[in-house]
Amino acid sequence: MSELQKTWTVPMLARARADGRKLVMLTCYDASFARVLDDNGCDLILVGDSLGMVVQGHASTLPVRVEDIAYHTAAVARGARRALKIADFPFGSDGSPQEAHAAAVRFIQAGASMVKLEGAGHKLETIRYLVEREIPVCSHLGLTPQSVHRFGGFKVQGREDAAAARLCEEALAVADAGAALLVLEGVPAPLATRITAASPIPTIGIGAGAGCDGQVLVLHDLLGLDTGHRRPKFVKDFLADGGSVAGAIRAFAAAVRSGAFPAAEHSYE
Repeated sequence: MSELQKTWTVPMLARARADGRKLVMLTCYDASFARVLDDNGCDLILVGDSLGMVVQGHASTLPVRVEDIAYHTAAVARGARRALKIADFPFGSDGSPQEAHAAAVRFIQAGASMVKLEGAGHKLETIRYLVEREIPVCSHLGLTPQSVHRFGGFKVQGREDAAAARLCEEALAVADAGAALLVLEGVPAPLATRITAASPIPTIGIGAGAGCDGQVLVLHDLLGLDTGHRRPKFVKDFLADGGSVAGAIRAFAAAVRSGAFPAAEHSYE
């Protein structure tokens, strides 16, 4: 059985990194698109709280509820059999380890194999709590969309020396707490490369340059759809080259694995 036919498991993420195989991740929110992603080279599917902006039409991810993530996770799980499904904690649902566990159980029962949470700090206790209870965790650092009010908008993180050092420390801390995967968003490419080299777990970049162990995009951005929001610098329309939705997914997967995406114009320095 080829790598593209295997059903992904959490331990396979570390093996892919050791083998130098780039990980391909996309967001998805329904069964039909999940089937297309599954059949065309996507390794990981993130049921992201980005659904608040691209599906529900909100100005941010903050209005998304646990019920929304559970519903869309179940839909995605019915469409995708091979890809690893990751469910996002919506804003406020991981405020304590116990709250996070209650939400995570719903996501796992809906079909996810891993949950994703933003930040470090007090979230380290939550990561440990979940992992000790057999729930794999993906951490998310850098530009964390749920911190939009604190950041004053969607801004690149880690450009100052102190902020860069803090991100490096947080990356090691979430891995030490038990996270098995790390998303780096909106981080200068040299810093993301440095974090990836030091990290004991695989990294997935979005607006973090080509030095990460894999890449993720919001599906609607990859397809060039107008979601009513400003298109970030790190986005590329793969539908224009791919000719079809399936072709766009294949083109993205091939570009990630070859290192062609992201190029310099999709990265921050």
